[in-house]
Amino acid sequence: MDSKKSPRDKWITVYGRKPVLEALHDPSLSVAKVVLADNATGNSMQEILRAAERYGTPVERATASRVKWLAGNGKHDQGVVADVDAPRMTPLEEFVRARGKRPTNVFLLDGVTNPGNVGMILRTATGAGFDGVILPRAGTPHVGPLVIKASAGVAFQAPIVNTSTAKAAVDVLRTAGYHVYGLAARSQDSLFKTELAPRAVYVLGGETNGITVATDSDLQIPLHSGVESLNVAVAAAVVAFEVTNR
Repeated sequence: MDSKKSPRDKWITVYGRKPVLEALHDPSLSVAKVVLADNATGNSMQEILRAAERYGTPVERATASRVKWLAGNGKHDQGVVADVDAPRMTPLEEFVRARGKRPTNVFLLDGVTNPGNVGMILRTATGAGFDGVILPRAGTPHVGPLVIKASAGVAFQAPIVNTSTAKAAVDVLRTAGYHVYGLAARSQDSLFKTELAPRAVYVLGGETNGITVATDSDLQIPLHSGVESLNVAVAAAVVAFEVTNR
């Protein structure tokens, strides 16, 4: 099955000299390859080359424009990218097939654009034992240095599930028998008092536009003293530990 995966479903691409060097030196990570721009020079590049040789990591040379394209970031790649194995990352269709009829809880990020929030959600969901975090390629930031930093490195081991759009994910999950919950302050149904479906997707709306996909029902996190809402990453933490505590 792995051989049929897209590279973006097997690896997290790290860019920048310091992040790449840290990844090479981290014994908990497996770096599939390093790609250096053919015009990249300097002591830090020599350090990267020595580290790659020490750990047996393949090194490829490419044009500077190719490296920028691989990084997906034209300003901060510093002439080097590395593909780091992400063993729990998978495409949505494969994830749904592998889970079958087992009880399954996943988050779906619907327009969550802040890398810090995405990283914290990945860390929380992994720590709580959630089965997956669905990251649509449209509307969600690339899992790069900012997301990785916010996750405190957990992103490499997180159960990331890739899909094209949030709407496409909802269509696939609903067809597979998942109940789609939205987190919405206007709902009258409390997260803490509602009987939850054993196979569920919890949609976390974006910081600006909220939830844009169609949900089956909505849940609220009761708040007091005039507080209207929680940061999306904080809300994710409340949901994750309430659900897994059930």
